[in-house]
Amino acid sequence: MAAPEDEEIDIIDDEHLNALLSFSPDVQQAIEQVLPSTDPLDKPDFNAVEYINNLFPTEQSLANIDEVITRMRLKIRRLDDNIRVVVRGQTNAGQDGREALGEAQKAIQELFKRIKDIKEKADKSEHMVKEITRDIKQLDHAKKHLTSSITTLNHLHMLVGGVESLEALTRRRQYSEVANLLQGVVNVMEHFQKYMAIPQIRQLADKVKKIQSELGIQIQADFEEAFSTQGGRLLSNPTLLMEACFVVNVLDPKVKKELLKWFIKLQLQEYMVLFQDKEDVAWLDKIDRRYAWLKRALVEFEEKYSRLFPAEWEVSERICVEFCHVTRNELSRIMQSRSSEMDVKLLLFAIQRTTNFESLITKRFSGITLLPASGESSSSSAPKASGKKEADATNPFMESPDATNPFADDLVKEREIEIKNSLKPKPSPFQGIISQCFEPHLYIYIQSQDRNLAELIQQFVDDFRSHGPPRMEAEDSGAILPSCADLFVAYKKCMVQCSQLSTGTPLLSLSSTFQKYLREYANKLLTNNLPKSQNTTVTTGTGLTNFSALIKEGLKDTSSIETPKFTAEEQYLVCSILCTAEYCLDTSQQLEDKLKEKVDASLKDKINLAGELDVFHSVIASCIQLLVQDLETACEPALTAMNKVNWSIVEQVGDQSSYVTAITTHIKQTLPIVRDNLASARKYFTQFCIKFANSFIPRFISHLYKCKPISTVGAEQLLLDTHSLKTVLLDLPSIGSQVARKAPASYTKIVVKGMTKAEMILKVVMSPHDPTEAFVDNYIKLIADTDASNFQKVLDMKGLKRSDQNIMLDLFRTHMPAPPQGESGPPNATTVFQEQESSRIRRLEKLIKKKEWIK
Repeated sequence: MAAPEDEEIDIIDDEHLNALLSFSPDVQQAIEQVLPSTDPLDKPDFNAVEYINNLFPTEQSLANIDEVITRMRLKIRRLDDNIRVVVRGQTNAGQDGREALGEAQKAIQELFKRIKDIKEKADKSEHMVKEITRDIKQLDHAKKHLTSSITTLNHLHMLVGGVESLEALTRRRQYSEVANLLQGVVNVMEHFQKYMAIPQIRQLADKVKKIQSELGIQIQADFEEAFSTQGGRLLSNPTLLMEACFVVNVLDPKVKKELLKWFIKLQLQEYMVLFQDKEDVAWLDKIDRRYAWLKRALVEFEEKYSRLFPAEWEVSERICVEFCHVTRNELSRIMQSRSSEMDVKLLLFAIQRTTNFESLITKRFSGITLLPASGESSSSSAPKASGKKEADATNPFMESPDATNPFADDLVKEREIEIKNSLKPKPSPFQGIISQCFEPHLYIYIQSQDRNLAELIQQFVDDFRSHGPPRMEAEDSGAILPSCADLFVAYKKCMVQCSQLSTGTPLLSLSSTFQKYLREYANKLLTNNLPKSQNTTVTTGTGLTNFSALIKEGLKDTSSIETPKFTAEEQYLVCSILCTAEYCLDTSQQLEDKLKEKVDASLKDKINLAGELDVFHSVIASCIQLLVQDLETACEPALTAMNKVNWSIVEQVGDQSSYVTAITTHIKQTLPIVRDNLASARKYFTQFCIKFANSFIPRFISHLYKCKPISTVGAEQLLLDTHSLKTVLLDLPSIGSQVARKAPASYTKIVVKGMTKAEMILKVVMSPHDPTEAFVDNYIKLIADTDASNFQKVLDMKGLKRSDQNIMLDLFRTHMPAPPQGESGPPNATTVFQEQESSRIRRLEKLIKKKEWIK
């Protein structure tokens, strides 16, 4: 009877089964942790087909199918039994849970009743305690109020008695007792601030204020009476004044300020008379006498009057500070009125003596009276620039004055200097308290430095004319003019001295002076001493006339003009000027950095030596151009000789031609000299090589176009010569050098690109011109030049007739891309010829302008 039921159980849709047994990955992982199993049926990725194939791998294994089915059915029955037991167990667990929940609720209710009883008992206990302590609290409040009343009455008694005593003591001038009593009365009055609405209390407060006011006036009068004699000598008892000062400490700070102001003015009264503007001792040449007078005055004060004042009043320092302020104002006024009598020597003398005096008082006084915390304004006396002592301590330029580059050591030690500056103490407020009055007149110093630098530049010019450029002492030492190092050493000394005097506007003016003479040096010592080119006699005034003459002569080739080559001395001079310009370029940049470091932060952005750096860049460019032009000039006769060869009758290809040998000889003679002379400026030697390649290769191609007509064998010979020149140019940077160095990639690229074009031109000339279309296509493919005039030059090199050239030119234009709309079509042969002639005119104009610029 069970067989049909088992069959019904087996008939289950696979999809439905998979849907029923599909769990999320988290649930599946939890099941595996709680119920680990190795049965394949329990795997989440169970595959029935694969499971059956494992049970029956072969046809023979199907003989046991009935046994397998029986085992499966038995397993299913066991699972059903287990599920049934679990379900029944869960039914009983629910009933047990409900019973446990009911018991928990009963326990909670019982606990709530107990807590409620405890709270009621606590409230009853609190009420009982309040009833017991009610009378005690009232007694405590009464005691507190009684104590406060007794204290207030005692203070009132002390106040009334103190006021009466103060009035009596003040009349008798018993200041020692007044000082102590007044301080106590003031302290007691602080307790009555909240009772000021009571008339009697307000009346007592007014009496105290009145007594304080009367004491201030009375003490001021006592001091004036004590020093009433001419010259401010003390007459009366000093003990009385000493005790009065203790009273002043208790009074309003204004009383102390007014008293000190009067006393300091009294002490400086003699100084104001002796050093009036009209007196001879008031002028700068006798400035030492001002400071000597203060020293004597301070010594006299310390001996006679220092006991009168408390030490914390710092009366000596206050006298010195007021002396400095008065002196600064007096010096400013007298220098403004007698500015015509000042010279740089007198100005520097006065500044030196003043900074020495400021250093002296810096050591003697702390400067506490000048600090903002003292309550007095110190902005007017704060220095704008650090004094001599601090400048010497922080100035890195004071080291290695004899070095070639006066700024080199500074750059190396910049980090060390920054650390020292961060650790050093703040400058004293006395630094610059007087010397800042000289700052508006430092233009005299700047003008003096301007004259000194002008004389120095002229001395450099005279020395150069008499001695010429220096000779190199070592291979890598370069050919730097010694005058440039002397110039920057002078700059360094000026900057150090000026930064000690001021780091404000005068230092900015000095930087402008530096800029002026950097340009002067570049023009007079560098540019003006470059050798003059003699390529042409055309000048600015006769340029148009000579140009017209050249036009009338049929636009003769400029290569026919004889141009002398630079001598070895001239080559060395150009290299020396180039190295000097490089040194000036680097050192000027360092000079700009140091000026910005020294000058005030607000003026830092106004210092800019970019224009001067551009000037030295221009000098370097001019030197390189002259060296390139000199080497080109040496190669020009060989290129002219190449044009004079009849390449149409060359019968066989041999070794390289004589003109190639001549060019190679000139290069091998010139390059080692230039490289040795530019030993300290290697990067500019590379620029020289690049500029020479950029200039020589187009010139060589231009001369190549002039070789016409050319036979096939002649073209082969020229191709061999071109390859030889290409080899020489690729090895140009290391020619004659004992150290084999690879040429820069940028230079190699220029040579390969330019000489490859020359080789392609010769290959086109070697190719047959028939068929015409194939020849034109070959030209476009190899040379990729859309200029019809250059194509015509190639046709001229082949020696084709004019009619054949016109046909090829028309075919060449048809193969070229169409011009943009609005532009004219390709030119005809006549137009090409005119363009060729006009291009020659333009080249001649450029040559004339270049020669005029060099001249």
